[in-house]
Amino acid sequence: MNPILPQLKPIPIKNRSSIHYIEKGNVDVIDGAFVVVDKNGIRTHIPVGGLSCIMLEPGTTVSHEAVKLASRVGCLLIWIGDAGVRLYASGQPGGARADRLLYQAKLALDDGARLRVVRKMYEMRFKERFPERRSVEQLRGIEAIRVKLLYTQLARRYGVKWTYRDYHGKWGAGDLPNTCISSATACLYGVTEAAILAAGYAPAVGFIHTGKPQSFVYDIADIFKFDTVVPLAFRIAARKPKNPEAEVRWACRDVFRQASILRRIIPTIEEVLSAGGLPFPKKPVESVDLAIPNKEGIGDVGHRG
Repeated sequence: MNPILPQLKPIPIKNRSSIHYIEKGNVDVIDGAFVVVDKNGIRTHIPVGGLSCIMLEPGTTVSHEAVKLASRVGCLLIWIGDAGVRLYASGQPGGARADRLLYQAKLALDDGARLRVVRKMYEMRFKERFPERRSVEQLRGIEAIRVKLLYTQLARRYGVKWTYRDYHGKWGAGDLPNTCISSATACLYGVTEAAILAAGYAPAVGFIHTGKPQSFVYDIADIFKFDTVVPLAFRIAARKPKNPEAEVRWACRDVFRQASILRRIIPTIEEVLSAGGLPFPKKPVESVDLAIPNKEGIGDVGHRG
């Protein structure tokens, strides 16, 4: 008689570890396990079901089976450039639900709803209400001044020489503070995109940022950026480390855990979008179901679906 095994179900995104980097090796599924095999044939097991995001650097190759397993358990794979600054491609774990994606698009296309969402994002970010009767473009201008001041204040606090935020498009071309900030924000963007996809929304459909594949990622990540990774980047830059990218990554992993970032991102998305004031649409009959069925309802915002 075959033993009765428990039904498979994904680990809620809020209960997962945030991020994992793979720099070199062949990523594959061997004997049912998600592993990285180095040039000497040594296997390193990766708990793919307990991670929200795996970033793959240029020294990696990935098998079809590995991509399929990551998708089934809801772990986002992101193909990145050196130090995680450039994003070349990403997967979509579990299959997004059409109702949430349509809801997001409806809010973005309604001028009034979009403005209400943008105002809510700025209120959560700066902890104050912005002036009434301002357009999205005017709010962007106010934000730019605030952000410039925040960078200056943080640089002064940590004793870092600072001119302005700049990234030349080529890794290593910027100064140390900008390098640390770029590396730190790349970590935050990866985790945020994993959460957005886990919740069934589209990374490209933004409200403040538009026209880029990660516009909504930037919108949501900016709410957390100056409370988490930017101060961390300045603190590390002040020490002038030999390997700033590695130190930033390790520190980001710790600060994500301490700040419970994965528990906060999806509820923040729901709160921000609800400010648009439009009713949530009913689930279309043709919606794509989860890769791993889940008997629980969708009331727990930490679950995919």
